[in-house]
Amino acid sequence: MALRLLYPIFVRLVDWLVLLGRSPAAEDVELPVLRHAVAVLRRATPRLRLDWADRAVLAALVRRFPRCCACTDW
Repeated sequence: MALRLLYPIFVRLVDWLVLLGRSPAAEDVELPVLRHAVAVLRRATPRLRLDWADRAVLAALVRRFPRCCACTDW
């Protein structure tokens, strides 16, 4: 049981150490790579169609966000 807990902790620590050792150039490349991956995924999947019930649930959930996160000025 303890091994099942220690293994994910160990993996997370190793991931953090790898992140600390990355160069600034690798960090600068990561954002465009992720943006490209999102663009590819958007092209690969059809646009999601929401019905009225889905929109009502999302509207109710958005009201639960703090005011700063629900801004529409983007």
